[in-house]
Amino acid sequence: MSAVVDSSDGPTETIKVLITLHPGFDLLDAVCPLEVLTYAQHNIKDPATKAFECSFVGASTAMTSAQGATLKADMDYEDAHEDLEDFDVLIVPGGGTTEVLKNESEPLGLIKKFADIQEKNPSKERTLLSVCTGSLFLAKQGLLQGLAATTHPDYYTRLEILCSESATRDLSERTDVMEERYVVNNARFDLGENLDENPYIVRKRPDGTRRKSIARKGSNAWKESKRRESIIRRASMPLGGMRLITAGGVTSGLDASLYLVASMVSHESAEEVARILQYTWVKGVTVDAIDV
Repeated sequence: MSAVVDSSDGPTETIKVLITLHPGFDLLDAVCPLEVLTYAQHNIKDPATKAFECSFVGASTAMTSAQGATLKADMDYEDAHEDLEDFDVLIVPGGGTTEVLKNESEPLGLIKKFADIQEKNPSKERTLLSVCTGSLFLAKQGLLQGLAATTHPDYYTRLEILCSESATRDLSERTDVMEERYVVNNARFDLGENLDENPYIVRKRPDGTRRKSIARKGSNAWKESKRRESIIRRASMPLGGMRLITAGGVTSGLDASLYLVASMVSHESAEEVARILQYTWVKGVTVDAIDV
């Protein structure tokens, strides 16, 4: 189960994250999200309120990246399959995709099981985030059908082919491959038909003033995602309402991870992480919905 930390707003659950490793993974694909999430805090002035707890899963204890660096896995895939329901976020790096796709090896099985868990039990808000060519694994497992996605620019065509093959195999909808830093599907709140009446969007009036937003922000919205209306909405969405984020090439993982912090913790926390990293957050797109 998720740990609980105390903040000025009361107890807040620590968000549990599992990062997959496979032979030849790209190092930055895995480390960029880790760097962002490690610095994220529910209260930016209180180091005791760390928002995320990250773990690695690999086929062996030592997993070697395409760059030759080795990361230590906290668990193997067998244990990860058993404990997968405990995790809120699954992050899938790219690199080394050819052998994984050819052999249909992990993390393919873990990715599919994570999606199946959400579809069977949408009472919990879960997020699947791929970085760079990690989106090819999602396409192979048929998770991008009817959604929008991106990947490294050199692999747009490969992603389109895999998505087309999956759609033909499963008699399902096509995928909209987009040239963006990151693409978010199944965000928390429906936009509605009239954006001027949407409480989650602040828009300028003709006189230059802004209508006040009553949006639930960050951690508060994540906690309230367990409300009955939120669960019902997720159950009616693709993949049981699992938030699905695909990031573009390598450093796009920083941008997508900052988005994750903003949506699950707070925008303030995301901006503070970007400041610490001396990084300018480049925004992607959110499809037909909004998280905060």
